[in-house]
Amino acid sequence: MAKVHVTTTINGEPMEFLCEPGDTMLDALRGTLNLTGSKEGCASGDCGACSITLDDRLICSCLMLAVESQDHEIRTIEGLANGEHLHPLQQKFLEMAALQCGICTSGMLVASDALLKKNPDPSEEEVRFWLAGNLCRCTGYDKIVRAVMETAQELQNQEMRAQ
Repeated sequence: MAKVHVTTTINGEPMEFLCEPGDTMLDALRGTLNLTGSKEGCASGDCGACSITLDDRLICSCLMLAVESQDHEIRTIEGLANGEHLHPLQQKFLEMAALQCGICTSGMLVASDALLKKNPDPSEEEVRFWLAGNLCRCTGYDKIVRAVMETAQELQNQEMRAQ
């Protein structure tokens, strides 16, 4: 079968790649594009370890065909930090030990960032609801939820100081 040429934007950079028609976006990210931050946990969209954003919409990359990324904007965990400067969520996850084995961490961070872009002042219930599609077998979620809540507060404080 012939490979398909895909032109898209990933983490703000124009990208072109070849893929098989049946390759998932996760396959393309981890294989062809060597962006290995998104993890394969279940391959059925149940765990959230492969979470990315497609045009600012949170999705599981294991459920998307790579060819569907044509002319869209993809953001992965690799696009969260600014060079060596960690995103505030990444920094807070480290400070609060909101991670353990790391399998769910990239998906949790991408989902948390998508939430804060949609709602910069979420309640704890909203954070828990938003992250419900991301499974963690290690932390029990409390530190993750607190890290998201504290990051939201810090980002709001920074915005108020900037005004």
